[in-house]
Amino acid sequence: MRAAVIREYGSNDVVEIAEIERPEPVAGEVLVKVHAAGVNPVDWKIRGGVGQRMGMTLPIHLGGELVGTVEKLGSGVNTVQRGETVFGMVNTGAFAEYAVAKAVNLVRTPDNLDFIHAAALPLAGSTAWQALFDEAGLTPGIRLLVTNGSGGVGSLAVQFAKAVGAHVTAVASGRNERFVRDLGADDFIDYTSQPFEEAAGGIDIVLDTVGGETFHRAFKTLKKGGRMVTVVAFPDDEAERFGVSVKRSFTIPSGRNLTAIKELVEVGKVVAHIDTVLPLAEIKQALALSEAGRARGKIVLAIQG
Repeated sequence: MRAAVIREYGSNDVVEIAEIERPEPVAGEVLVKVHAAGVNPVDWKIRGGVGQRMGMTLPIHLGGELVGTVEKLGSGVNTVQRGETVFGMVNTGAFAEYAVAKAVNLVRTPDNLDFIHAAALPLAGSTAWQALFDEAGLTPGIRLLVTNGSGGVGSLAVQFAKAVGAHVTAVASGRNERFVRDLGADDFIDYTSQPFEEAAGGIDIVLDTVGGETFHRAFKTLKKGGRMVTVVAFPDDEAERFGVSVKRSFTIPSGRNLTAIKELVEVGKVVAHIDTVLPLAEIKQALALSEAGRARGKIVLAIQG
């Protein structure tokens, strides 16, 4: 079978589509025939060397989320059935024709989504969900600021927050204003025309999906006692100067989270937005698009029909 593999760390030049043996599920796992896979920043970060810091061993089969059909069950699996269409997160190997996944991390796909749109949800959706609800404790009426409201994680975060009755301020470039407002954002800030930290204040929670200088500047938007959750930066003691708190959210696979997201999708409160769809053979282009950081919604690989 074909899979996206790296045998050394570096630029996109190290990425290849290789013929490898089809994996076999062990106890608690299933083999999935992959129809589509979402592309995420962690994929090109692993390629660039983060994989080594994460304790991964070369060669690495890239890809962390998938949508596909259950092909084979490992022993002890009774939560999914052969032939069911499922989606979820995997440690590695989603950019391939077949992949193995832990059954507990897989959920049947929403009835109203095709393969491509379902692929926008597992990792980005879990990242947004865990940061907002598990870490930040988002509740109705809270004033939330999302530092990139048009990206794969941010566009879902806006919708999750509105679904529970939060007030959402979204930051993005001006070309994405209509897109972000259509997601439900109450307020919009074009970071290309003004410093967002001067346009927003009194925020209860900031969800940072950008890092860098954006992360540091976002502290200024929080009210005293406010809290920030970042999915990309590594906080130090900076928050103390502003009288706020900060956490780093590390995304983990969760069938429970995916079930909650699925329910919102099926009742029409959350829509998966796709920026670009490419075949597996164009994995290098997909990674380059993700690394450029200008996608509106999700980049997805279409792998098998």
